[in-house]
Amino acid sequence: MSAGIIVVIVILVVLFVVTLAKSITIIHQAQKGIIERFGRYKETLEPGLRFIIPFIDTLAARVDMRETVLDVEPQAVITKDNVGVTVDAVVYYYVTDAKSVKYEVANFYVAVSKLAQTNLRNLVGDMSLDETLASRERINSALRTTLDEATDKWGVKVTRVEVKEIEPPHDITDAMSKQMKAEREKRAVILEAEAYRQKQILSAEGDKQNAILLAEGARQAAILRAEGEAKAIENVSTAADKYFIGNAQLLKQLQVTQASLETNSKLVVSDQSKLVNVLGLGEALSEMKTGDKKKKE
Repeated sequence: MSAGIIVVIVILVVLFVVTLAKSITIIHQAQKGIIERFGRYKETLEPGLRFIIPFIDTLAARVDMRETVLDVEPQAVITKDNVGVTVDAVVYYYVTDAKSVKYEVANFYVAVSKLAQTNLRNLVGDMSLDETLASRERINSALRTTLDEATDKWGVKVTRVEVKEIEPPHDITDAMSKQMKAEREKRAVILEAEAYRQKQILSAEGDKQNAILLAEGARQAAILRAEGEAKAIENVSTAADKYFIGNAQLLKQLQVTQASLETNSKLVVSDQSKLVNVLGLGEALSEMKTGDKKKKE
């Protein structure tokens, strides 16, 4: 075999190896490959081992389909009340159409960054400084909606936009710091006064309750004393009815008897009268009755 033939064989082997190498391509997970044939879009390759026609088809781009973060550069913005602030943000997005993001926009990162800066400037410019500082969520939502609508034709979905920092000038920051300090001191004084007022109210309420309890105790004691006195009077009245009235009548009868004896030598007394017992005649009358019964027998 001549040297020329060997050289040709070697060249053919090298060409075969190069051709085979150029025909095999690997698309990684979470990526998609853009294939062009003679500079024109041909197809989109999915992840895995893929074969293309060498020297005819080329892998024009590998598009990352994962969610990506784009940092928007800080920029100076004038608010509605003519205060200059520095604002920056981050944009979260992912590619939905690899072909569109390749061919519909020349430089997607620059386009989204400039679009975010422009819309952020417009949003902050329509707000006062206080509104800007207090409305981050509203700014995030409005900016996300605007960017999502603008990037839809580029095959991109904007998921979130977050304003990282809104930095006012140093003199405004110092004034706000003093204002916040004064506000905190004011709140402290108000809270202290409110605490003192509550203390006084609770103290007065306690005194009121104590006075009510004392009055209630005095009332209950007076009622109990009145009930005791009424019971004592009732007992005295009962005793008087039971003992005093009868004895008083008997005393009156004795007085009448005494007066009668002074003027009369004889006095007729019923054996049922209490005077019999008072005069000690009860036993004598009993004996007389017993003797009469024996005589009759």
